[in-house]
Amino acid sequence: MGTEATPTTVLEPAGWQAQKSAATRNLIVEAAIRCFVDLGYSQTTTTAIAEKAGLSRGAMLHHFPSKIDIVRAAVDYLHNKRLKAFRKASQRLIPAGSDSVQQAVEAFWSHVRHPMYVAFFELSVAARTDRELAEILLPAQEAFDQQWYATAHELFPEWENRPEQFDLAFDLSRYVMEGMAVNFLTHKETERDQRLLKYLEAKLRELLGRTGA
Repeated sequence: MGTEATPTTVLEPAGWQAQKSAATRNLIVEAAIRCFVDLGYSQTTTTAIAEKAGLSRGAMLHHFPSKIDIVRAAVDYLHNKRLKAFRKASQRLIPAGSDSVQQAVEAFWSHVRHPMYVAFFELSVAARTDRELAEILLPAQEAFDQQWYATAHELFPEWENRPEQFDLAFDLSRYVMEGMAVNFLTHKETERDQRLLKYLEAKLRELLGRTGA
């Protein structure tokens, strides 16, 4: 009498499906951010996002039922990535015990020249006339600004006893470099821009009470 083979069932590891779903959601969100940069917010459709992600539109809508759902996830993802990128760039560029002014400027300059910042800027412009987007973006931006400010305080402790000067340095750096980054969306970078960054470094050293390079 022969032995009858018992069929076996291959079970997926616990949590595997959740990991796969999370990876797909990240793929969709990253595709949406690339669309914001390449196409602009108004031209970013669910079809365009699906194509960029390499998915069918139906498969994408299984994870995000609408464009605004993707946008909401993209805003959170974008802000978390921007904060981590700024921290990473700052920690990489600033040796312990060194004069951090030049390195801080380089870190933030790298931050605002990154495509993630371009995507954020595109969303900011679109939010001016899109109430639904503004309701998502503005609270998220407030939270990001608070975390970013706290991160800068942590990374640059030499400013600890100069709170007023730190606030001025923070705002001056932000508005100068963000404005320059926006300008480069339509203009080429020149030597004048590098001179402006060096001038900014000099002003930050003055605020910190230091002179020289």
